[in-house]
Amino acid sequence: MHDTHNERMSGSETRAASGLALVFAFRMLGMFMVLPVLATYGMDLAGATPALIGLAIGAYGLTQAVLQIPFGVVSDRIGRRPVIYVGLVIFALGSVLAAQADSIWGVIAGRILQGAGAISAAVMALLSDLTREQHRTKAMAMIGMSIGLSFAVAMVVGPLLTRAFGLSGLFLATAGLALVGIALIAFVVPSSHSVLSHRESGVARQALGPTLRNPDLLRLDISIFVLHAILMASFVALPLAFVERGGLPKEQHWWVYLTALLVSFFAMIPFIIYGEKKRKMKRVLLGAVSVLLLVEVFFWQWADNLRGLVIGTVVFFTAFNLLEASLPSLVSKVSPAGGKGTAMGVYSTSQFLGAALGGILGGWLFQHGGLSMVFLGCAGLCAFWLLTALRMNEPPYVTSLRMPLTPEAVREAGLTERLMAVPGVTDAVVVAEEAAIYIKLDTKILDRATLERLVNPASAACEA
Repeated sequence: MHDTHNERMSGSETRAASGLALVFAFRMLGMFMVLPVLATYGMDLAGATPALIGLAIGAYGLTQAVLQIPFGVVSDRIGRRPVIYVGLVIFALGSVLAAQADSIWGVIAGRILQGAGAISAAVMALLSDLTREQHRTKAMAMIGMSIGLSFAVAMVVGPLLTRAFGLSGLFLATAGLALVGIALIAFVVPSSHSVLSHRESGVARQALGPTLRNPDLLRLDISIFVLHAILMASFVALPLAFVERGGLPKEQHWWVYLTALLVSFFAMIPFIIYGEKKRKMKRVLLGAVSVLLLVEVFFWQWADNLRGLVIGTVVFFTAFNLLEASLPSLVSKVSPAGGKGTAMGVYSTSQFLGAALGGILGGWLFQHGGLSMVFLGCAGLCAFWLLTALRMNEPPYVTSLRMPLTPEAVREAGLTERLMAVPGVTDAVVVAEEAAIYIKLDTKILDRATLERLVNPASAACEA
C-alpha cells in the first residue's frame, strides 16, 4: 500500500502555514509591545491613574473574548478572507486611535477597538482549509511558535521603539504591522477553493455542551485564564518596580526582558521533553505553577534591588513560557474526539478574559496598595490555581486524527464500536455530514497506517 503520510508539506501548504503564522505574529506583536511600556510611559497621559493604566493594558482582552467565536462563525458563512481583512483593518484603526490619543481614555478606546479585530478563529479555520490532514498539526505548531516568538520580540522591541518614538510612535508601528498582515493575506497566503467546516478547526455547536461540562477541560480553561491574568497584572507592577526598587531608567528595560526571554526559552525545553516523553505532564504543570507562586512571593517580600528583580523576572518567564507552551497540547489531549476546535475556542476566550481581568485587577491593586499589593494578589491567584490543578487527572497521551470515510464506511452501523475495541483507540466519533471520523489514539500502541486499514478496509484493499 502506498503510504502518503511521510510526504513533506506541499509548496502551497508551506506558504499558507508560514504566511498565516506571520499574520498571527504581527498582530500579537502589536498586542504585546505595549505591555512592558504602558505602566512607565502611560503615566504621562492626561487623566492617567494606575487603575486606568491597568484597564488600558487589559482592555483588548474584553473585546477579543466577546468577538472571537462569533467572528469564527461568520467566517464559516461568508468566507475566511473577508473576516480576516475586516479584523485587521479594525485592529489598525484601533492602533491609530491610540496613537492620536493624548489622554488615557483615548488609549483605552484604541485598545478596545484593537481587540475587536478578533481574527484568531478565522485564521485557524483558513489554515485548516489550506492544509491536508496529516500536516495540520505541524502547521498549527508553526502558528504556536510564531505567537511565542512574537511575545519575546515584543518585550524587547516595545521598550526600544517607545524610547525612540514615544507611545504614539509605538501604536503607529502596530498599525503598520496590521497593514503588513493584510498584504500577507493578499499576496502570500494561497487562495482556498473550499471552506472546510470541520470540528477540529472551529467551534461546533454540538460539542459545546460536553466541552463546558468536562472538568479537566474546565481546569485547563481556568489555568490559561489565571496565567494571563498574572501576566497582565505583573506588567502593571514589574516595569514600575524596575524604576522604583531597581533604579533602572525606563529606557533601559529592554535588556532585562531580552535576558529573561533568552534564558527562559532554553530553560523550559528540558521540562517539556520530560513531560511528554515520561508522560508526566501533570507533574510539570504543578511544578511550573508552584514556581510562579514562589516568584510572586519573592517579588512581594524580597526583590528590593535590581539583581533580585532581574533573577525573579528570568524565573517568572521560564515558568510562564513553559505553561504557555504546554497548556494547548494538554487541551488537545483531553478534549473528546471531534471536540478539539470547540475546546480551543473556549480556551482562547478564557485566555483573553484572563488578560482583561489581570490588567484591571493589577491596576486597581496598585492604586490601593502599591507594588507589594499587586505581587501579593498574583501570589493569591497562583495559590488558587495550584489548588484547582491538583485535582486534575493525568492527561491521556493520545493524538487526534480526522480521517475521511468512504460512503460504505459512513453507512457501517457499528464502525465506532468496532474501532473502540482496537487496543490504542481511546475515543471515536463519526460525523456523517463531513463523511469523516474523528479518532484519538495512543501512537505507542497503534500506528496511523494500521488504523487507516481498519477504518476503510475497502479502499485499502484497492490500493494494495
